[in-house]
Order: sequence, then structure tokens, then C-alpha cells
Amino acid sequence: MRRAVLAGAVICFAALHSILQAQTAPAPTFKPIETIAVGQIHAGMRGVAYTVFQGTKPESMDVEVLGILKNANGPKGDIILVRLGGTKAEYTGVVAGMSGSPVYLDGKLAGALAFRIGEFSKEPIAGVTPIAEMLEIDALDTTPSPVPAASRAAASAPSKTSSPGMANMPLQDFANYLRPIEAPLVFSGFSQDAVERFAPQFAAAGIVPVMGAGSASDAKQPEPMEPGSAVSAILVRGDMDIAATCTVTYMDAHHLLACGHPLLQFGMVDLPMTKAEVLATLPSPLNAFKIINATEAVGAFVQDRHTGIMGEFGKKPDMIPVTLTIHGGAANKQFHYEVLNNARLSPVAMMATVFNALHDVNEYGEEITYRMNGTISVDGFPDVSLQNMFSAVDGGQPAAALAALSIGDRFGRIYDNPYNVPAVHGVQLDFEISTERRWARLEGARTDVTEARPGDDITIEAVLRPYRGERIIQQIPIHIPASASQGSLHILVSDGETLDRIRRGPPVLSSRLDLASTIASLNKLHVSNRVYVSLLEGNPGAIVADKVMPTLPLSIMNVMDGMRGTQEMVIVGESSVNEAATSPLSYVVAGAQVLTITIK
Repeated sequence: MRRAVLAGAVICFAALHSILQAQTAPAPTFKPIETIAVGQIHAGMRGVAYTVFQGTKPESMDVEVLGILKNANGPKGDIILVRLGGTKAEYTGVVAGMSGSPVYLDGKLAGALAFRIGEFSKEPIAGVTPIAEMLEIDALDTTPSPVPAASRAAASAPSKTSSPGMANMPLQDFANYLRPIEAPLVFSGFSQDAVERFAPQFAAAGIVPVMGAGSASDAKQPEPMEPGSAVSAILVRGDMDIAATCTVTYMDAHHLLACGHPLLQFGMVDLPMTKAEVLATLPSPLNAFKIINATEAVGAFVQDRHTGIMGEFGKKPDMIPVTLTIHGGAANKQFHYEVLNNARLSPVAMMATVFNALHDVNEYGEEITYRMNGTISVDGFPDVSLQNMFSAVDGGQPAAALAALSIGDRFGRIYDNPYNVPAVHGVQLDFEISTERRWARLEGARTDVTEARPGDDITIEAVLRPYRGERIIQQIPIHIPASASQGSLHILVSDGETLDRIRRGPPVLSSRLDLASTIASLNKLHVSNRVYVSLLEGNPGAIVADKVMPTLPLSIMNVMDGMRGTQEMVIVGESSVNEAATSPLSYVVAGAQVLTITIK
């Protein structure tokens, strides 16, 4: 009996000791993977590759080496040409989402499946990025790279990240035998109109989207990740999702490498990294692809380079939370989501999500007007105010697209400065819906005087023609400053956009402002539901950063003209000496006219 009790106590103590060890054990360590160099690989070698066809468990594929393609992936960038074998690989062919699948030869890691060969291929032939070139990524610094070539490309240029069902449109007429295996970029919760409308902007950044074939969530996935597992990079998550998925090539205790080619080649990135579940693999002679759900977050992707992407386990990515509320329908609708923090893609992602949220509600229609109020919060700076009104113009963009473009423009200008890295930490948007087209054209403007003196008050009469409505007359009093010069005085009667365009100057100059000046100038933008009157003298002036300096003496102008090399100053031929406006109207105003009077 005593022996039984003693044995039980020993067992209990061992179990308790095991539990305590498990609770205090350090992070698991990985045995170094033995690799094989390209110089040791030759035609006829056989091996195995791993990828997920369904579920979360990688399955094996036979591999036969066909040869080495020298300098096929850039200078000194070799590619191992292989033929895949096995029942599933021969049935599906090379599949979008398979890039990154680890290839082992003689039991050693050779590299990652990364390239497909030809179109409508009858054999599953693929190109492998050597592992030695992928391991270089870990040695790279964390300096943000300049704007990538893909971002400067035309919208119709071939993308690095393509998608099933949407073929690339190469600019040159040559046979493209070797191209990266697509990482399906899935837009979940997006309408076809939203995806198609903003596809050119995504394509200019190197992305061609696909709708609906998968989703993203924070569902737990208990299965551990391993080489061959599916892994997703998240661009947008929440009530709308955008995710790109490929396959894990290599893992250690802190990092993983995947894809074997770039997603966007942005260099340093900060994208949520999640596990992924493959729902199905669909074979197709044109473009086989995996239907994938992104699931549990495991860290962040920190590098997006020529030979692959690198993720860091446990890292929390810096995303931008967005709350968008729509008022005025049967019930208020609210959307919560996060977008990536990236100079090239954040403005496009914001435009697409805002348009999609406004477009895909029951209240949406062609005859609709939005009043927008909101803020963009940037660490260390005043909030960027988002106040405006949007309504469709005959033959123009719908109101939802105008609202989205306005927000995208502000995001673009916040990021597009050479002095500061903006830390955008939140966006709040509120839209009030009116089911009418509240738009009016500036039909005419007049004043009852042709001459005036400095210090006089005059009245400008603006005639507005609403959409399918009667004329409206607005009277706008304005004061002529006592400092006004004798001679002709131009009076600009206009909408807010025209006034902003005149004062902003050439885009190449305005983009040179630092972040504080950029935000200050954004907060001075005019709204669209007022008529503005500006008095313009013939004396030149200057706009330095966000400050306006009107009617400068010639001696000062000569000095300031020599400062143009700083590209923070715009010289204007006329100076605005005063400005007035109507009270807020219930219409979006469009149009401009110029009157001339003489100052005695």
C-alpha cells in the first residue's frame, strides 16, 4: 500500500514538475537547416517539395531537377528549373499561392518554388529561388527603401502580385516564359465596382486584385506553422479585408521566409502576418489558384525584397484604425477596419475602402449627396480636418468616388513629404446622406459698381442654378482694404476647389512641404458648399510653405525670387488682398467667374 502511495506521489510530482517546466520554458529553438548550394545541384537530381492543397497540413510533391537557369532572376540571380510530380501536383499544375513552397534535394533545403514557366503548360514545370539568396534578406538593414519601380509603373504594367481570373497586360510584345507565381490578393467584402474602379491605382503599385475567393479573420488556428504552411500578409482587416497569401519556405525561432519573390518589393514593410487555411485548390489551364482564409495573427512581415519576404514572430504591426459611420438611412451604419501604414498603398487602400463602404449600402443611389466630417490623427501634429460636401456632377464621378478621392488626396499629401515619416494613428469619418443631388452651377456674378476707393465696402451678387431647380441669388459683401493699390482690381467669384488650385501652385512644388506645413495647408482648404469672393491685385506675391505673403515690394520679390531653389516657395502673379464667402449652403457649388473694377 505504502509503495502504491509513494509511486502515486512520484507520478504527481513528475507531472507538476513537467507543468512548471512548460510554463517557464524558453521559446522553442529550431535546429539549423542544412542547405545545398546551386553549384552542387545538377540535372536529374530528385527531391521533394511541400505545400498545402487543402486544410493546414503541408503535403509532399515529387521534384526532378531539369537544370540551372543562369542570371534568370537578375544579375547573378540563378533559378533552379524543376518538374513537379505526384498525383495532386500533376493534376493542379503550378498553383497561385504555391510560391515559397520549400524544395529539398538530398534532404537539404535548396530553395523555394517561385516562378511559373509559360502559359497553358501541360507539365508542372517551375522555377526555384535558391535558399542562399533568400537568406540574404535577414542580413539587410531596416532602412526604408525609396519608391519602388513597381509604384512608378503604368497601371497596365505587369504586376508582381497577380491574381486568379485577371490576366496581366504586358506592355511589350514578347513571350513572357518566366514570371513569379501569383500570390492571390483577395478583396473580401468589396463590390465588383469598388475593385474595378481602383484596380488601376493598385496596379500602379504592383497589385492586381481579385474579389471574394477567401477571407480574413482572427479565428484561432491551433496547428503549428512549418515550412510548407500557407501564410498571409494583411493590407486591410476588419469589416473589409485585403490579404495576399503564399507559402513558408524557412523558419527559425524568430523569423520566417516566404514566397521566393517579392509581393511589392517595397523593402522595409510592416504588415500583419497570419496563419492561413486553404479551403480548396482549383486547377485551371490558365491560372490555378488556392481559395484561402487568413486566420490567426502570428507577427508581422518586416521585409519585402527581390527574393522573398521575411516575417518576425510576435511583432505587433503598426496599422491605422478607421471608424466610418453613415447617418441618414433607416439606421446608422458603422464600419471598423484597419489599413496598412505605407506611403504608397495607404492612400489607395483608404480610397477603396471608403468608396466601398459608401457604395455598398441600401441608401446608395446616383441621386445622392454626402456631408462629410472627420479627422486624420497624426502623432505630434494637429488633426487633419475632413469637412466637405460631395454630389455627383453631370457626366462626372459619383459622389462616393469624389469623397474617396478627396480622402486619398489628403493621405497622399501627408505621406508625400521628404522631411518627416508620418505616424498616422487613427481616422474618424462621419457621412450624412441626402437622397437628392444637391449640386449647383455658378451661372453668373456681378457687382453694381465699376469704380471704388480703398476702404470701401462693395457687394458681389452670385447667381446659382441648382440641379433641376430655380435660380438662387447670393449676395456677398466684401471690404476693399485701405492698402489697396490704384488701378485694376480683379474679383474672383468661385467654388472652393478653384481657389485651392490657384493657391496651391504646381504639384511638384507643393509636395516639398514638411509635414507641419502640409497639415496646416490641408486645414486651410476651402469647402465645396460655399461661394468664395477673392480680391486679386496685379502685384506679385509669394506662398512660402503654408503662409501667403501678398503684394510684396519689388526689392523683396527680387530677393525671394532667388530662393526658389528651396522649392518651398511659389511666386504668384497676383496677390489676394481679401476674401469673403457665403454661409454654408445646402448645395455643392461648381464654377468660377472674374469681374474687374477700378480702384481710384
